[in-house]
Amino acid sequence: MNAKEKKLYDILNLLGINYIRNEHKAVFTVEEASKLDIRIPGQHCKNLFLRNRKGDLHYLAILDETKHMDLKLLSKQIGSTSLSFASEERLHKYLGLKPGSVSPFGLINDIDRKVIVLIDRELTDKSIVNFHPNVNTATISVSYKDLEKFIKWHENKFYYIDIDNK
Repeated sequence: MNAKEKKLYDILNLLGINYIRNEHKAVFTVEEASKLDIRIPGQHCKNLFLRNRKGDLHYLAILDETKHMDLKLLSKQIGSTSLSFASEERLHKYLGLKPGSVSPFGLINDIDRKVIVLIDRELTDKSIVNFHPNVNTATISVSYKDLEKFIKWHENKFYYIDIDNK
């Protein structure tokens, strides 16, 4: 376990957030994770680190792993200029993460609380949600309520979004 992961567990323990840790080989995409030979109960999520056209606003979108994110529709929904995926450099600068390990738990590295969190509203009724613990060699399961508790504790702005893939 590296220092980034340990720092997260220390904070989760401090907040009284229960989690279950599942170690696995490194995965970089949802598709790779689905091929793992382990069963992790709960809703698996994908996390997209985005920026607006000027690059002065950054967003972390959290959604069901099976959904597709239409960036044009999302930009209209949140009242933003066009959105695109942020660079690896921006991901490291704002969340201290590398591609393949993007997670809402990376917010602990967003000291200035610049990243705005966008949560798929459908996740709010899931009892368990799964994310990388800031490394892509493990997955942790937490209750949705505890995920929200963590985000509120860190004081990043967050909004619910509606992603309809029907």
